Amino acid sequence: MSNIESLEDFYQKKFNYLPVGLQQEIGHFNVFRLEDCVGPNAKPVKYSRKDFYKVSLVRTKGIYHYADKSVAIEGTTLIFFNPQVPYIWESLSENQTGYFCIFSKSFFTEKIRGGLNDLPMYKFDGKPAYELNQEQEQQASEVFEKMLSEIESDYAFKYDLLRNYVMELTHFALKSQPSTNLYQHTDAKSRITAVFTELLERQFPIETPSQRFTMRSAKDFATQLAMHVNHLNRAIKETTGKTTTDVIAERLIIEAKTLLRHTDWNIAEIGYCLGFEEPAHFNNFFKKQTQFTPSKFRIAS
Repeated sequence: MSNIESLEDFYQKKFNYLPVGLQQEIGHFNVFRLEDCVGPNAKPVKYSRKDFYKVSLVRTKGIYHYADKSVAIEGTTLIFFNPQVPYIWESLSENQTGYFCIFSKSFFTEKIRGGLNDLPMYKFDGKPAYELNQEQEQQASEVFEKMLSEIESDYAFKYDLLRNYVMELTHFALKSQPSTNLYQHTDAKSRITAVFTELLERQFPIETPSQRFTMRSAKDFATQLAMHVNHLNRAIKETTGKTTTDVIAERLIIEAKTLLRHTDWNIAEIGYCLGFEEPAHFNNFFKKQTQFTPSKFRIAS
């Protein structure tokens, strides 16, 4: 897996320049028309995690590869790219139009309740893509056009306004989905499960062979949460229908598949960074979960 793409990398690859004040304290924001950044002269994009957020409105046909998932996109779609999860956009059409904006986490620091990663589209298991009908496309396009106009203005508070435009797109997407799709903490067990999930996700993605997944058992998480392991296990089982061990194993398999598909690390390195001391233990675990050995899965992928 390649290193995390920084804002500097993005500008150098797309435009061969760095904007003035890129690292200013208020954080960074910019907005573009998609057609200005694609075409025969565009540089290929590698599958990687970015260190910035991105919101795109795309009018095209393609496939959005997100962690170990692939989602087919056709028509007009609003997509929210999470800097915590490796992704790549694979276009299946030469005709690509639309918009996208990029911004650093610090651009929203202390500006929204709970932080960006609490929003459903930025959660690991959230829904990042929202198909738009003609009326919705018009509304979203108008927001991006306002961004393009505002970014060129000399209005003293334009970045506050641009923040509002990003949140307008965010709530526009959320409101287009039934409220039942939004995760809500209905009771104590749900809260325990949410905190457990947060602790689990903090350990990913694995980006270097020296990085290690360390909290591998229900007991590890229970200790961190200062509760009895049986209490944790009951909460996870009642809210997800799965055992704590199964939830951890499923997340490990997602990361293992991602690393096997998108890195050139050897099997022993991947097993070690996922917490397996011996390659044989990783091989046995992977085969039990997928019916394939890691090497056969890599070849098949």
